[in-house]
Amino acid sequence: MSNPIKRHHPGGSLSRLVEFGNLVFVAGTTADNRSASCKMQTDEVLKKIDRLLADAGSDKSKILWCNVWLTDIREKDQMDAAWAAWVDPDNKPARATVESRLATPDTRVEIMMICAK
Repeated sequence: MSNPIKRHHPGGSLSRLVEFGNLVFVAGTTADNRSASCKMQTDEVLKKIDRLLADAGSDKSKILWCNVWLTDIREKDQMDAAWAAWVDPDNKPARATVESRLATPDTRVEIMMICAK
């Protein structure tokens, strides 16, 4: 019997993406450019997510659920601007956005999601 779970880009303590059945789980994703604004970090994160979803044969039109963490909720407008320019307007997912302390003080946004294949 083969393992129905497919793990992509494993390393450290997690896999960046996990497939199970018709679902795709994207791990919390952050920007590499930590000196960038919240909008620029969000743009970078969403580009990374596009590549991850493509690895699993999915795309942003199939996002079911998304959670966004911001270190400063006052920057939500910046994140929302990047999100609005990126998200499929005909297939908006359920989404929550919360303020939280993130792994490093210069990480402004982290995004994770569940998608269909």
